Amino acid sequence: MEQVLLYFNEYKEAIFIIILSIFLGIEVISNVPSVLHTPLMSGANAISGVIIIGGIILLGHADLSGFSLELALGILAVLFGTLNVAGGFVVTDRMLDMFKKKKSN
Repeated sequence: MEQVLLYFNEYKEAIFIIILSIFLGIEVISNVPSVLHTPLMSGANAISGVIIIGGIILLGHADLSGFSLELALGILAVLFGTLNVAGGFVVTDRMLDMFKKKKSN
């Protein structure tokens, strides 16, 4: 428990910025009109491929001899980043299908 408190004390500025950015993101997203939400969401999801690169870098520096926090966070970052990017492209594809003209038989 003492190590957790030391960690929070050492990185309190970064943790504070992350918490503020979460609240700012929630506020910005909640004020986006529903007409613009789908294209903005799919674009933001595609940009989040940076998370995959960060996860791969984290996995490259992780100790693979046993279970470590770096290994777990790297695996989660790659997994969730990949799901987010793939989901963004699926949403974009569905959105573009809505605007295609239907073939008349």
